[in-house]
Amino acid sequence: MTIGEIQRVLDAQFLYGEELSDLDADFVFSADMMSDVLAYGEKCSILMTGLCNSQVVRTAEMLDIVCIIFVRGKMPDANMLSLAMSKGIAILATKHFMFTACGILYEHGLRGGA
Repeated sequence: MTIGEIQRVLDAQFLYGEELSDLDADFVFSADMMSDVLAYGEKCSILMTGLCNSQVVRTAEMLDIVCIIFVRGKMPDANMLSLAMSKGIAILATKHFMFTACGILYEHGLRGGA
């Protein structure tokens, strides 16, 4: 599934990285605790979270995650967006709750990384 397809099925907004919409995503990992992402998210290419701080971008960078999806209508601030831009990480935001967003992606064939 591509980032662009994910954006469409989640009715998400690109906040950065629309030019990355053709990148393939093999797995998604959803968590609000970045320690869980570091411990279990090594194979994911998409991180879905409701946590909205710069540690999310730094964690994504460490694991070579290509896209972060913020759920529940969360919006990163300008500093977070700037950091994501400098790291080449696409940023999406959806109004869906995490459980619903995970279900939509699963229904469309995207699986978890663990």
